[in-house]
Amino acid sequence: MKQKSNKTDRLIALGIFIPTAIVLGLAMYLKPDPSGMGTHQQLGLSPCGFLEYTALPCPMCGMTTTFTHLAHLQIVEGVLNQPFGLVLFLLTLFSCVVSFVELFFPRRRISRFLNWLGPYEFRLALFFFVGMILGWIYKIIVVLY
Repeated sequence: MKQKSNKTDRLIALGIFIPTAIVLGLAMYLKPDPSGMGTHQQLGLSPCGFLEYTALPCPMCGMTTTFTHLAHLQIVEGVLNQPFGLVLFLLTLFSCVVSFVELFFPRRRISRFLNWLGPYEFRLALFFFVGMILGWIYKIIVVLY
């Protein structure tokens, strides 16, 4: 039974490691756009439709640029660009590292961590919602002024 558990734990870890490593790898590869937004266009993606339509940034505007700054250890630039991006970047980095370790040394870390977070689910959701909204308001203020 332990063998199956290790296999399942490794598959879950792989499912977390691959996308987080890709995100961090792309952040390392890209160059931050000096405007604070639009770095994602280096990947061939379209400009933000919300920004083009309303002349205001969307809630995610600047996140790719912030991740790119942070991946290049430009901490101040990243935080000033989109403060909540730091939280998301650190969560991505944490998930990548833990899942990588879990791949080779499965100890059910991911399951145990998620179980530990369970009682705080509402508070965490509220934290992320409020953080995104405050980050969005900050970005709108930066763009307008």
